[in-house]
Amino acid sequence: MAQPLVKKDDDRDDEAEYSPFMGIEKGAVLQEARVFNDPQLDARRCSQVITKLLYLLNQGESFTKVEATEVFFSVTKLFQSKDTGLRRMVYLIIKELSPCADEVIIVTSSLMKDMNSKTDMYRANAIRVLCRITDGTLLTQIERYLKQAIVDKNPVVASAALVSGIHLLQTNPEIVKRWSNEVQEAVQSRAALVQFHALALLHQIRQNDRLAVSKLVTSLTRGTVRSPLAQCLLIRYTSQVIRESASTQTGERPFYDFLESCLRHKAEMVIFEAARAITELSGVTSRELTPAITVLQLFLSSSKPVLRFAAVRTLNKVAMSHPMAVTNCNIDMESLISDQNRSIATLAITTLLKTGNESSVDRLMKQITNFMSDIADEFKIVVVEAIRSLCLKYPLKYRSLMNFLSNILREEGGFEYKKAIVDSIVILIRDIPDAKESGLLHLCEFIEDCEFTYLSTQILHFLGIEGPKTSDPSKYIRYIYNRVHLENATVRASAVSTLAKFGAMVDSLKPRVFVLLRRCLYDSDDEVRDRATLYLSMLGADEGAVETDKDVKDFLFGLLEVPLEPSEEPFNIHSVPREVKSQPIAEKKAPGKKPAGLGVVPSGPTSTTDSYERLLSSIPEFASFGKLFKSSAPVELTEAETEYEVNVVKHVFDGHIVFQYNCTNTIPEQLLENVIVVVDASEADDFSQVATKPLRSLPYDSPGQTFVAFEKPESVAVGKFSNMLRFIVKEVDPSTGETDDDGVEDEYQLEDFEVVAADYVKKVGVSNFKNAWESMDPDNEHVDEYGLGQRESLTEAVNAVINLLGLQPCEGTESIPTNSRSHTCLLSGVFIGNVQVVARAQFGLDSSKEVAMKLAVRSDDATVSSAIHDIVGSG
Repeated sequence: MAQPLVKKDDDRDDEAEYSPFMGIEKGAVLQEARVFNDPQLDARRCSQVITKLLYLLNQGESFTKVEATEVFFSVTKLFQSKDTGLRRMVYLIIKELSPCADEVIIVTSSLMKDMNSKTDMYRANAIRVLCRITDGTLLTQIERYLKQAIVDKNPVVASAALVSGIHLLQTNPEIVKRWSNEVQEAVQSRAALVQFHALALLHQIRQNDRLAVSKLVTSLTRGTVRSPLAQCLLIRYTSQVIRESASTQTGERPFYDFLESCLRHKAEMVIFEAARAITELSGVTSRELTPAITVLQLFLSSSKPVLRFAAVRTLNKVAMSHPMAVTNCNIDMESLISDQNRSIATLAITTLLKTGNESSVDRLMKQITNFMSDIADEFKIVVVEAIRSLCLKYPLKYRSLMNFLSNILREEGGFEYKKAIVDSIVILIRDIPDAKESGLLHLCEFIEDCEFTYLSTQILHFLGIEGPKTSDPSKYIRYIYNRVHLENATVRASAVSTLAKFGAMVDSLKPRVFVLLRRCLYDSDDEVRDRATLYLSMLGADEGAVETDKDVKDFLFGLLEVPLEPSEEPFNIHSVPREVKSQPIAEKKAPGKKPAGLGVVPSGPTSTTDSYERLLSSIPEFASFGKLFKSSAPVELTEAETEYEVNVVKHVFDGHIVFQYNCTNTIPEQLLENVIVVVDASEADDFSQVATKPLRSLPYDSPGQTFVAFEKPESVAVGKFSNMLRFIVKEVDPSTGETDDDGVEDEYQLEDFEVVAADYVKKVGVSNFKNAWESMDPDNEHVDEYGLGQRESLTEAVNAVINLLGLQPCEGTESIPTNSRSHTCLLSGVFIGNVQVVARAQFGLDSSKEVAMKLAVRSDDATVSSAIHDIVGSG
C-alpha cells in the first residue's frame, strides 16, 4: 500500500519547531563537562558541551560557586588543544563564567600567550577575554600590548582592542584615556570597522569636553572618514555639536554644509543618516529641508523595504511640523499604500492624512477602506488618530470621515482600537457642531452591540450631556432604555442616570422618563434600584411634569470636585493630598496598646492630612509657616515594649520643618510633666531651631505630643537628628491615683532619625502616564544610568528605588513578573513647591544579579529633574 505523500512545507514546520537544546538540564550538562578532563580530547564533543553550558547561562540558569569553579578549571585544560573552533568556544565560556581574581591568574598566562600568537584569531579573542575578566592591576601589565593591538595591521585585532577599550572606559577610564594617540591613529585606518570603533572610542574619551568634541568633529568633517559606519557616527556627533551651539551661534548654521554634502555619499546609510539629521535640526527652515526631502523621496521608490520604511517614517515626523514641505512626496507615498509591508503602508497613510489637501480626502478614504482589514489593531489606532486630526483640519469633510469611523466601529477589533474610534467621534462631535446629531446616532448604534462595558458607560454618559441639546432628544430614549434590559448591572445603572438627565433637561420627556424609571425600581441590582429611586424623587415624579430645579441639574451635571471653602488662590490639583496606600502604624504595635499620638491610626488618607494641618495651624508658633506640603509616616524612635514609646512625624513646609513627637507613657506608677525632646542638629547644618512646644503632662497610657520646629532653606535640605527625651517624673499611687508633689528630672535616649530628599516628594498618581509624560517639556528631561549593585531579584531593586524616591508607582508597574530580567517602572509625584514630576525607571538584571537602572525624569522645572537624580546619587 502506497504511503501518503507529505508536503515539504509540513516537513519544514516540523523542523522549525525542533530545538537541539530542548529538555537539557544543568545537572546532566555538568556531568557531560567531565569530557574536558579526558586524556584524549574530542574537540567536537567538547564544543557541543560548551555550547550547552553557554545556552544555560544565557537562559538565566545560575551556577553555584563550586559548580562554576569546577567548570572553569576543567575548561582551562582545553588550551592544550590546537583545534581552532574549540579554542573560540573556550574564549566564550571563560567570558561568560567571569571568574574571580584568584582564578583569573590560572588563565592569564595562556591568554597572554595567545595575545602574542601568530594566529590573528587567537590574538583578537584573547584581547576580548582578558579585558573582560581582568581588574585594574592586571590591566596596567597588559596596557602596552593593548596599545600595540590598537594600531595593529590586522583589522580584526585592532577592532577587538578598540571594542575592549569602549567596555573598559566604564570601569577604568583613566587607563583608557592614556590611549588617545593610538586611537587617533586608528581613526585614520583604511579598515572600515576599525575606523568605526576608533571614532566611537575617541568620542567617548572626549565626550565630557565640549570643546574637544567640537575640534574632533571639525577635523573629521574635512573628508578623512571613509567608513560608512564611521561616517554615520560622525553625522550624529555633528548634530550634537549643532544642537549645543544653537543657543550661542548666530548667522549661518555651522556644519550644515557637511550634512548636505553627505546627502551625495555613495552609501545609502550615510545618505539617510544625513537626511534624518537635517530634518531633526531645531528651527530648520524650508530651504534647509528641501535637499533632505528630495533624497527621502527617492528612497520611497527603492526596491529595499528597509529604505522605504526609513524614508516614510522620517517624512511622517517631518509632516507634523512642516506638512507643506512633504506634499511633493504625496504621489510616491500613495503608491506605498498597497505595499506588502503593513508598517510602511500605515506610515504612508498617516503621512498622507497629515499632508493631504481637502480635495484629496475622498480619494484617500477609498484607499484606506480596503487597507484597514489587512492590518493589526495597533496600526489601525494610528490611522484613526490621523483621520481625527484631518477632520479637525477640514471640518467640511466631516460627513465622509464620520461615516468611515462609524463603519470601522462595526467591524471586529479589540478594546483599545474601539476606544480610539469612540474617542475620535466624541471629539469631532464636541468640536464640529454640524457633526453632533449624526455622530450621536452612530454611537447609539454601536452600543446596541458593544461588548465593552467601559465604552458603553462612556457613551451613555456623553449621550446624557449632549443628547438633550439636540433638535429631537426623544429619538435617543429607545437606545438608552434598551441598555436597561439587555446589559449588565454597571451599564444598566449608567443608563438610568442618562435617562434622568434627559428628564431633567427636557420637560416634555419627563412623563415618559418617569414611566421608564419606575420600571427600573424592580431591577435585580441594588445600585440600579437606588439610582432610579433617587432620580424619581429628585425630579419630582409625584408632582408631575414640573420644571426641574437648578439644584437638581447641578447635581446631575455638576462636577463632583467642588471646593469646600472659598479661596482667593486659583485651584491647583497638585495641592490635593492623595495617598494611594495607607498602612496604619497601629498594625505594627503590640496588641492592646493605644496609638501613640494624633494621626497614627488614620481613618483615611485625607482625614489624616486634614487633621495634621488643623492641629499645626492651631498652634500659634507654627501658624505663620504657611500651607503644609507633606506629612511623613511615623518613624519609631524606641523599641517595642519599652517604658516610653515615641515616634516622630515629619511635617514639611516651604521654609520650615516641624517634628511632631508622639509619646506614650507605659508605666502606671509614673506621671511625666514638662515633656520636651532636646534635638541635636549638629549633623544637619542647613537647619536652625526656631520653636519648641512642650507637653505639659503625660499620664499613663494616654498619648500626647510635643513639637520642635526648624527653619530650613526653600531648597532640599537633608540631615541627621539626635534626640533626647527630657521630663519631670512624679510617682503615682496606682490604687488611689494620687500624685506626689515633688518630681525628679530625668531623660531618656531616643533613636536618631534623618530628613532625606524623599521627604520633599509627595506621592501623587496620574491617571494617564503617557499624557502626563508628553505634556512635560522635553528640555526639562534629565536622563542618567546607575548601577544598583547585586540584588536577589528585580522586585527588591524596584521597591528600593520607589522607597528612595518617594514617588507613586503608576499603572501597576510596581508589580514585576516572576523571573523577569528587565522591567520598566512608571512613577509620578509632586516636588516641594507644587512642581509635578514624572519618571520612567528601566531596570536590567544580568547573570551575576547585578542590577542596572536607567532613570529618565521630567518635570515643570529642570532643577527639580536634577534634584530627583541627586536623590538616587546620594542614596
